[in-house]
Amino acid sequence: MTQEARLEPAPSEEPALDGAQELLSEQLAERLRTLIVTDELRPGTPLRERTLAEQLQVSRTPLRDALKILASDGLVRLLPNRGAVVAELTPEQIEEKLDVLGVIEEFAAIRACKLATDAEIGEIRALHHEMLAAYERRDRMAYFQLNQRIHRGIVTAARNQTLSDVHGQLNRQLYRYRYQGSVTSEIWHTAVDEHEVIVELLSGRDAEKLGSYLRRHVHRTWEQLVVAP
Repeated sequence: MTQEARLEPAPSEEPALDGAQELLSEQLAERLRTLIVTDELRPGTPLRERTLAEQLQVSRTPLRDALKILASDGLVRLLPNRGAVVAELTPEQIEEKLDVLGVIEEFAAIRACKLATDAEIGEIRALHHEMLAAYERRDRMAYFQLNQRIHRGIVTAARNQTLSDVHGQLNRQLYRYRYQGSVTSEIWHTAVDEHEVIVELLSGRDAEKLGSYLRRHVHRTWEQLVVAP
């Protein structure tokens, strides 16, 4: 998947996607998102539409829409007359986005401590136990997906759709970098320990402590990656 990308324009007479095609496009976007997160498609990699369609065994119409979805997420760049490439963020851009994401998760944590139901907190705790099991198996992708569900669960419990929408879009842009939280045993173990604290603070509904702790947590993995040898 390293060949030069050529994303051919869609014919103007092409019909709109029906429900099944839209679902397929979403599924393709998720498959490509996983390839980007796991570095099988690294930042800067050109994406040849024809090659991807053959490898994923799909037609080019839903694939084209999947690339548009990823472009809206900030994971892919669509370059006029040049094609598509996996987006690459500079360290400065990553820092900026993490700054904002940290504030968002801090605000969400404070609201969640006040508004979450006991059932929602119980579900987050259950997800944490599943995540620990994935950690013990050293299943990085399962761990990452459960990790993200925990963070989204806290944001959802904040009862603010705008907050949830902004968090989702920004977080998707940082998927690859947050996935690196399990890149070394030391960093991974630290992340697991921090999630234990997060769940305990949420269970105790300690809004201020959880908010400030989550804000630091969002940054800590990236700080460790920056100084890692």
